[in-house]
Amino acid sequence: MSENLIPSDNLPESRIKKPKWLRVKLPIGENYRKVRSLVDEHKLHTICESGSCPNMGECWGEGTATFMILGNICTRSCGFCAVQTGKPDAVDTFEPGRVANSVKIMGVKHAVITSVDRDDLKDGGSEIWAQTVRAIRQQSPQTTLETLIPDFAGKWDNLQAIIDVAPEIVSHNLETVRRLTKQVRIQAKYDRSLEVLFRLKKGGMRTKSGVMLGLGESEEEVIETMMDLRSVGVDILTLGQYLQPTPKHLSISEFITPEQFEKLGVIGKEMGFRYVESGPLVRSSYHAEKHLF
Repeated sequence: MSENLIPSDNLPESRIKKPKWLRVKLPIGENYRKVRSLVDEHKLHTICESGSCPNMGECWGEGTATFMILGNICTRSCGFCAVQTGKPDAVDTFEPGRVANSVKIMGVKHAVITSVDRDDLKDGGSEIWAQTVRAIRQQSPQTTLETLIPDFAGKWDNLQAIIDVAPEIVSHNLETVRRLTKQVRIQAKYDRSLEVLFRLKKGGMRTKSGVMLGLGESEEEVIETMMDLRSVGVDILTLGQYLQPTPKHLSISEFITPEQFEKLGVIGKEMGFRYVESGPLVRSSYHAEKHLF
């Protein structure tokens, strides 16, 4: 799973007191209430809701929503992620159509699609990915798309399936600094993720990546990671605070202040990122609709 969407108000007791800047505002607004009503009426599923994303109200109000495909059981066991690890169910071939129908009913202007890792599948789930993009475009041709993809275990033919359907933005999260990768993303590889982003850019994609802070990394390591992302041509960067889903997951080492996030955002823009979102409650899909420059 590529997003940590647990709200700060649901955090377990921590050795470090939760700062006031992590308080989540209640969702409000006419557009949010309209989407909320449609989701309830049609029993639609979004990761915004199931993950209790702190930015759900704002995103829905802007016409953006995030959907997770390929089931809810992941073949990997990342130390930060609340998604269940185990043997996934069989691929649901009707899923692309259902997701496309949800996008249409909700009137989503910009859809973000993400997924669990499916290392059990020969194609890594890439065919369902491609079918989902095509189905959304068929039912909602005006909707723009961002795909937040896994690394497909470095099987580049599977990555090519994403490039071939050409979403407006393709995102792959590095999640953390090089030193902490084995601890945070147990089955992932730092350089393999950079290779994913490099190949996407070479294929003509607008690329995006995200990093969580507060896991014990130094500022110097964060800046080095940002430089690595720029070296492979990443266009859009998100920096947000790691929030511990349960006591069994990696603990929070530090709460990064808004001032520190602002500083890193300025550094990122100076490095040449086309767009930088940097703040405690920033998540991969935060302000996603604004990244279509």
